[in-house]
Amino acid sequence: MRTADRIANLPPYLFAEIDRKKEAKQAQGIDVISLGIGDPDMPTPNNIVEAMQKATENPKNHQYPSYFGAKRYRDACSEWMKGRFDVDVDADTEVLALIGSKEGIAHVFLAFVDPGDYTLVPGCGYPVYHTGGILCGGQTWWMPMTEENDFLADFESTPPEVLAKAKMMFLSYPNNPTSAIATPEYFDKAIAFAKKHDLLLIHDNAYSEIGFDGYRPPSLLERPGAKDVAIELFSCSKAYNMTGWRIAFAAGNPAAIKALGTVKSNIDSGAFTAVQDAAIEALTGPQDIVFEMSDVYQRRRDIVMEALGNIGIEARVPKGTIYVWAKVPEGYDSAAFATKVLEEANVIVAPGNAYGPSGEGYIRISLATPDDRLEEAIERIKNTL
Repeated sequence: MRTADRIANLPPYLFAEIDRKKEAKQAQGIDVISLGIGDPDMPTPNNIVEAMQKATENPKNHQYPSYFGAKRYRDACSEWMKGRFDVDVDADTEVLALIGSKEGIAHVFLAFVDPGDYTLVPGCGYPVYHTGGILCGGQTWWMPMTEENDFLADFESTPPEVLAKAKMMFLSYPNNPTSAIATPEYFDKAIAFAKKHDLLLIHDNAYSEIGFDGYRPPSLLERPGAKDVAIELFSCSKAYNMTGWRIAFAAGNPAAIKALGTVKSNIDSGAFTAVQDAAIEALTGPQDIVFEMSDVYQRRRDIVMEALGNIGIEARVPKGTIYVWAKVPEGYDSAAFATKVLEEANVIVAPGNAYGPSGEGYIRISLATPDDRLEEAIERIKNTL
């Protein structure tokens, strides 16, 4: 049996590898603390669970769902965008239901990228921005990201010969893994750049609802002219502790939304309608949970920042996301330090280089872990140094 070359060319998927290492340790009876995966440890709010229970009792929801999302779900997404960002998106032509934003990211490649085409990808970013290109025969141009430029992807340094073959550009702020945030001026430059070079600009706003110290992450679609070139992805996963529910939506440029919908209608049959009903409750119901969760993550951020400072590991104070992006100690690269921490402290952290070339020299620490386990994990790391 011969698999496709595209499978052979894929790097091991980071989070699958983290799960594998964790299970191997646990099989030996070892207590492992995982700070590697951003999966909220808090449950989905009761009102959302109850809405799902009610929705599953409706026989109409047991049939095939709409390929593009139930009209009532798309309406709720449109209303949420208006209320949250004062952004108008047409529910019929500018909103598309997704089976989680990861699915939308992977499928947008099939809608726009032909073999040999380039996608401009942040030098530190969600791995699917790169692997999605591999799966459709595309190429990746890594946009440099450095601490000196506040981890803002440098799209303007892209060579002309790459831009001539480029179709798409990904951005994501607040950024996973660096937790960096973007300014309105940066978004305006990105929009102008995409227009100039005929690129689809995709903003992955998965952490739109997690901000600290009074910061509320914006939408790219708030900026003038954004809908001319851009779509934005929003997810219920981190915002409402619904990672396992697999529900999200894309909004923005109608031509891009139509193209992505065409791919999806030929590949999947849409999100389970009952899950969409639960997501409607998440988007339109009480939003107290959003602020409560941000408070929890901010408290954990402060715990981690203080503990890292006490052991001499440098990290920027995040303004959003559920991650701390920390420098590895001198004498280590990302993989070596992550391996040391796993083997000697039984703590899993994500090596920065797994997110792209600009991630070398860093590790990502997830805050989706109870306070006491976070403190214990940092203490274990301290004892290995």
